[in-house]
Amino acid sequence: MTHRILIVDDDRHIREVIRVALGKAGMTVTEARDGKEALSRFGSDRPDLIVLDIGMPEFDGLEVCREIRKSSDVPILFLSARDDEIDRVLGLEIGGDDYVTKPFSPRELVARVNVILRRMTARGMETRAGSAALTQGSLSIDPEQHVAAFAGTPLRLTAIEFGILRTFLSRPGALFSREQIMTAAYQLNIQVSDRTIDSHIRNIRAKLSALNCENVIETVHGVGFKLGRCEPQP
Repeated sequence: MTHRILIVDDDRHIREVIRVALGKAGMTVTEARDGKEALSRFGSDRPDLIVLDIGMPEFDGLEVCREIRKSSDVPILFLSARDDEIDRVLGLEIGGDDYVTKPFSPRELVARVNVILRRMTARGMETRAGSAALTQGSLSIDPEQHVAAFAGTPLRLTAIEFGILRTFLSRPGALFSREQIMTAAYQLNIQVSDRTIDSHIRNIRAKLSALNCENVIETVHGVGFKLGRCEPQP
């Protein structure tokens, strides 16, 4: 199956570099020059993944992502000119799946796109095969339906956030290192920084904190993380 990728960047040269690299990888590519055109393309083309630049004038990539997240969990790979923007990229109100810092290697970008797409394909195969619901306290996820809820309230999770919670819930008493979390969430041998994993953990905690749960994931300093009680605060 040919995957449809939407590239959004105000730099024509960068769009061309990405278009050529993804085209050589067998993907169908459409382009948008700014945020407004991106939303229009998204509505008409329904891409499988979006490569989205943050630093566009007027309607930037973060605003585009916020609009898309109101109706879709399509994977989004951000392009960032500054590494210190990662917390904003992967933050609570954004919901990005991964990021690449400019200047970037086209080969690395294609690899990261493939990782996300293969993860989505694997998720679809799990859905068709069926899988039992997983629970801890008031938290539950259903891998078959790809839904999660806390105390009956649905959770809006990115694909990686869902994968991280599924990893914890599959072994409720286990302690996970960042490397183990990365392997489980990304599924393929690709390296992401500790800051990326930490940002996803903060994102999950913030979403559960908004529902009065302050104990979803516990930090074991110097080692990693483990699943908490996942109960509402008294």
